[in-house]
Amino acid sequence: MRRVRLERDLPVPMLDGVTLLADHYAPPGGRPAPVVLMRSPYGRRGLFGLFGRGFARQGLHVVIQSCRGGFGSGGLLDPLRDEHDDGLSTVEWLRRQPWYGGSFAMFGPSYLGYTQWAIAPYAGPDLRAMAMQITASQFRDAAYVGGAFALESALSWTTLTDGMMRRFGGAAMWTAPRHTRKAVLTGRPVAELDLASAGRPLRFFQDLVAHHADPAGPYWSQRDFSPRVGEVDAAVTMLGGWYDVFLPWQLKDYAAMRTAGRRPYLTIGPWYHVDTRHVWPTMAEASAWFRAHLLGDPSRLRPDPVRIYVTGAGEWRDYPDWPVPGMREQRWHLQHGFGLGVDGPLEAGPDRFRYHPEHPTPVIGGPTLLSDSRPRDQRRLEQRRDVLVYSSPALESDVEAIGPVRAEMFVRSSTPYVDVVVRVCDVWPDGRSFNVCEGVRRLGPTSDDVRRVEVDLWPIAHRFRRDHRIRVHVAAGAYPTIARNPGTGDPLGAGGPMVPNDVEVYHSPGRPSAVVLPLCAPRG
Repeated sequence: MRRVRLERDLPVPMLDGVTLLADHYAPPGGRPAPVVLMRSPYGRRGLFGLFGRGFARQGLHVVIQSCRGGFGSGGLLDPLRDEHDDGLSTVEWLRRQPWYGGSFAMFGPSYLGYTQWAIAPYAGPDLRAMAMQITASQFRDAAYVGGAFALESALSWTTLTDGMMRRFGGAAMWTAPRHTRKAVLTGRPVAELDLASAGRPLRFFQDLVAHHADPAGPYWSQRDFSPRVGEVDAAVTMLGGWYDVFLPWQLKDYAAMRTAGRRPYLTIGPWYHVDTRHVWPTMAEASAWFRAHLLGDPSRLRPDPVRIYVTGAGEWRDYPDWPVPGMREQRWHLQHGFGLGVDGPLEAGPDRFRYHPEHPTPVIGGPTLLSDSRPRDQRRLEQRRDVLVYSSPALESDVEAIGPVRAEMFVRSSTPYVDVVVRVCDVWPDGRSFNVCEGVRRLGPTSDDVRRVEVDLWPIAHRFRRDHRIRVHVAAGAYPTIARNPGTGDPLGAGGPMVPNDVEVYHSPGRPSAVVLPLCAPRG
């Protein structure tokens, strides 16, 4: 039996003279054939090598390249900055190889998916297919989710990449979350937390801190490839997770392609970012996609382009599009006495809590980059005085919500700087309360006394079963998922004073705070 042939450390020249290293997996026989390109900041071995061998056994050449600044590739490590130019230089190198078969595809999760978007609109007609997982065409909005700094994800990723490229190799995947958790508990200003987690300043972390106040500025605009997503001609398949940090923006990429008349495929499972359970679906779906669009064999493609897992129901479903046909919005109002229901609220005064930035409201679970983000019991959090909890009566029948989720809150705060955190939970008959989705919106000064605030929560596909209850949390912090709001206008609390914030949440006919759920008729 003929085997896959591996060539390691091939030099690939960039436009500025820097050389990046790549590994080449040649299929049995080694004749010219389509190529699968993977560009990675995490090295070229391990799981990526397994993907390389797997695709090569199907008759494809595979090139896995280390991005600039790590794992033998030259240049300076500056994440996100060079992927457009370096990616296009790599494609030009591919075309000069004697084994290049005239077409190529791109593959990979997370940062490897971002490197695909960085060149896809510019790569030419020989780019035939893209298979990307748990990723998006821009990472800015995930770094400053709802305008609040995504502290834990930003710090853990920069600590991870520093450790992988300089000291610990693959072990950094396990040590980085631990170092991050220790760092955020030190109480040091945000701008110094890289010193606590990695022992030295980390350039990319400092860039994230420095550009927090200017998310629309040139730093991010040259790293944002979302404006041209709809121009991509290649066939695109996306895989995401309900608990993944990039899901909302991955779905925006899907929507941009649909608006442009494209027909991408979409799969969303009950996965978080570093969940090993999506490795097999990733390989299976990418293999079917590449066979269809590189080798002319569409037999393994499913008829409907959208496949989602409905949590709470425990079942996979196929749909023709996202949002799914037949979805309708339904408002679930906060009510007097900490109730929640579809009926409009009665006249009542606001509910109040005090947020102390020196002792920020913690978070239990929720989407983070390097941690297990599956739902967790929220009862301990619900006992806190700085979390308002609104619960529906026990449901008389199943309620199925599939689609985007948003909240409309009417709030007043004693300082103009406040975060509004909203979370939806599924409460079981035995009292356990599991988070389903959440979101945050960071507010600044306004002339309004009472503010109407819209908060985008994570999309969901979830069945709230009969006899369960739907519950909503309202708070002003979710630490360390987001950085604490000091209440002073300093977006990251750089060591200055921290001001407690008295927050009022209204629920009256004139100020009807509510969570808007995307209802679908239950199946089965």
